[in-house]
Amino acid sequence: MFSIAALVPSPPILVPELCGGVAHVTGADPVGVPGLLRAAALEAAGALAVAQHWLVIGAGAADAQLAPDTLGTFRGFGVDTRVALSNPALSTRSADDVPDAQLPLPALIAGWLRGQVAPAAEAAARIVAADTSTARCAEIGAELRTVLDDAPEPLGVLVIADGAATLSTAAPGYLDTRATAVQDDLDRALAAGDRAGLLALDPALCAELAMAGRAAYQVLAGLFAADPSDPEVETLYRDAPFGVGYQVSVWRPVREQGDAP
Repeated sequence: MFSIAALVPSPPILVPELCGGVAHVTGADPVGVPGLLRAAALEAAGALAVAQHWLVIGAGAADAQLAPDTLGTFRGFGVDTRVALSNPALSTRSADDVPDAQLPLPALIAGWLRGQVAPAAEAAARIVAADTSTARCAEIGAELRTVLDDAPEPLGVLVIADGAATLSTAAPGYLDTRATAVQDDLDRALAAGDRAGLLALDPALCAELAMAGRAAYQVLAGLFAADPSDPEVETLYRDAPFGVGYQVSVWRPVREQGDAP
């Protein structure tokens, strides 16, 4: 049964080996943005450790489904840090298997987080094409929820998604003056677990604002659509330190009275 979801962004600086020279972006912050964000991400993913089986949801260039035996590497980001969606020692993979350097970033981040907080857990990933329509995203989320609820064991969901990447002149997509209002609406919806608010995101505008996680956010809304009310949300991090909207949170479904937890 579906029991819990965690939401984490996908900046490669979550991985210490990839942090490079951005460990301290403000003199007033002794830990540094990567450290604060990493701690929040590990805490959120750690909440999933109650489940031995995870489903990862992310957005990418094309639809893809990745099995637990998937191996990846951050080599494309400068360091050959290897990750897996399940523990190599507990799988039938060969030690000679070559990790996929083209693995979508959400799967790489998920593999790293799993290895840090739940090495014995296994994950499968569903990557949704970034241009998937809102209606289809909601439908995918609802379909996944049915499958998860039918499973006999507790299952956790890890959503890897970023907000607008156009919130400042230092952002990857530079500054778009429309981005702040859209990001504010997204932040409010995520903090409140507002399913309708997430489904109200406009795909075309989000694409213009380089909001890479729009499709994943809307799958998340569909995942919780069957519940009688919006989920309970614990927000662990919310900021845009590099001109990209990041939010880390833990979502728990609100069930009908008398339902199993």
